[in-house]
Amino acid sequence: MKRALISVSNKTGIVDFAKALSELGYEIMSSSGTAKHLRENSLDIIDVSHITGFPEILDGRVKTLHPKIHGGLLAIRDNPEHLKQLQKNDITPIDIVVINLYPFEEAVKRGADLDEIIENIDIGGPAMVRASAKNYKFVIVITDPKDYGRVLEELTEKGDVSLETRQYLSLKAFRHTAFYDSMISMVLSQKFNVEEDFPEELSIPFRKLSKLRYGENPHQKASLYVNPTEEDEFSVSNWEILQGKEMSFNNYLDTDSALSLIKEFEEPTCVIMKHNNPCGVATGDTVTQAYEKALKTDSKSAFGGIVAVNREVDGELALKLTQLFLEVVASPDFTQEALEILKTKKNLRLVKVNNFNREVKGRDYRRISGGMLIQDRDDKLYQKLEVVTRRSPTEKQLEDMLFAYKVVKHLKSNGVVIVKDKMTLGIGPGQTSRVDSLETAVKKAKEFGFDLDGSVLASEAFFPFRDSVDFSSEHGIKAIIQPGGSIRDQEVIEACNEHGVSMVFTGTRHFKH
Repeated sequence: MKRALISVSNKTGIVDFAKALSELGYEIMSSSGTAKHLRENSLDIIDVSHITGFPEILDGRVKTLHPKIHGGLLAIRDNPEHLKQLQKNDITPIDIVVINLYPFEEAVKRGADLDEIIENIDIGGPAMVRASAKNYKFVIVITDPKDYGRVLEELTEKGDVSLETRQYLSLKAFRHTAFYDSMISMVLSQKFNVEEDFPEELSIPFRKLSKLRYGENPHQKASLYVNPTEEDEFSVSNWEILQGKEMSFNNYLDTDSALSLIKEFEEPTCVIMKHNNPCGVATGDTVTQAYEKALKTDSKSAFGGIVAVNREVDGELALKLTQLFLEVVASPDFTQEALEILKTKKNLRLVKVNNFNREVKGRDYRRISGGMLIQDRDDKLYQKLEVVTRRSPTEKQLEDMLFAYKVVKHLKSNGVVIVKDKMTLGIGPGQTSRVDSLETAVKKAKEFGFDLDGSVLASEAFFPFRDSVDFSSEHGIKAIIQPGGSIRDQEVIEACNEHGVSMVFTGTRHFKH
C-alpha cells in the first residue's frame, strides 16, 4: 500500500484528487481541517496523530513535526540502511505529499492584525514541502492544484510519475516556500518596529502575472511579474486592460513611465510618452485641453505613443484620441461614451489604473550583471527654491519652472525641458552633453513653430559651463531652474545676469539613467 499525505489550505480540487488517489490504492493521511473536509466528502482518512502516536498540541502549531512523518519523507528508498531504520522505528514511507501553506498572504490582504498574521505563518508545511522536494526521486510533492491533473494522468497511464515531472514539482515546491518566506520577510519588515535601512540579505516575492509575446525585441522571451506586498498601492497589478491587443514588454515600460510622470501633477494633465521619454506634457482647464496642448509639443513623435491622463477619459477626449495612431491610453477611468468611441480602434490598448491616487511605495530595483542595484525612490522634487540671480522670476514663470522641473525629473539624463504656459515646447532627453540636449529641445520647438520668447528652461542636473545659458538666452528663454552644485556655478550665474535671465537653484538633482 502506498501512502499520500494531504494538508491544504486551498482546497480547490482536493476532494476529486484524493478520491482518485484512493482509487489508485493510496492510503490517505491528513490532519485538522483537511482531514475533516475529506471525511465530509466520504473519504477514509488516517489522522496524522494516529501515525505519530502524539496528539496535535499548541492549538495545532505542532502536529507534523515528528520523526514518523519526516522519516517517511526523507528516507532514501534504495538505501538498505535507511530501510532498516524505517523498519526498526515502525515508519512507513510517504510517496505523495500534497501541501499548500497557511494563507499568510490572504490574511495580510484582508487587513488582519499582527497577531493573526503571525498565526498564519506556516512552520510544519514548509518543512514537509522542503523534505519532500529534497527527496524528489522517491516523493512526489504537489503545492499547486493546477498540477493534480498532470500527476493523475501519469499515475493512471504509467503507474508512476516520470523523473522529469518529479524534478519539475520539486523546483516548484522550493520556489513556493522561497516565495512564502519572502512574503513573510517583506510584510514583517513593514509591520515590525525595527530600524533597518538596507538589510544584509534580501529576498523579494514576485508572482507571474502574465507571459508576454516577447521582450524589448522579438528574439527575447519575457513575462510580467508583480510583488503581492504592493498590490494595494499604485501598482501594475491594479491595471485593467479594457480593450486592445495584448500589452507588450515595451508597452508596460512606457505606460509605467507615463504614469509615474503624471503622478507629479494635480491639475488636469496629459503625458505623451515615446520610448520611455515624454514627447509632450501639458496641463489645461480640462483633460482634453491638456491633451491638445501636449500633442502640439511634438505631434510627429506622438505617433505610436502612449497617452496618460490623470482624469477620466470622456467622449470629447476619446474623439480626439481616435484621430491619431496610439499604442496605449491610460487613465483612472473611462466613461461609457468614451469606451464606445474608442472601441472603433480595436487594437488600441485601454488601461484603467485602479488605485490611481494611492501612494507609490517601495524602492527602485535595477538589474546589472550578477547583481542588483537598489535605491530609494526619487520622491523629492526640490529641497529649496533659491533665486541666485539679480532678476527674480515672475509668479507665472515660477509656476512654469516648477512644471518643467517635474517633467525633467522623468527624462533620461542629460535632460532639459523648455516650457511656457504649463506646456512643453521642447524636450531634449538623454544626450551625452547638456548643451546638445538643449540644442535638440530648441530644434524641436522651432520645428513645430513655437516662439520661445519668455519661456523657461529646466535642467535635471547642474550646468557644467555657461554655454547652455548663452545658447538658451539667444532663443528667448528668460528663466532657468536647475539644482546647482557645480564648481562653475558662479560663472553660470554671471552669464544669467549678463543676459537678464533669472535662475533658481533647487538643491536636488534628478539624474535618471
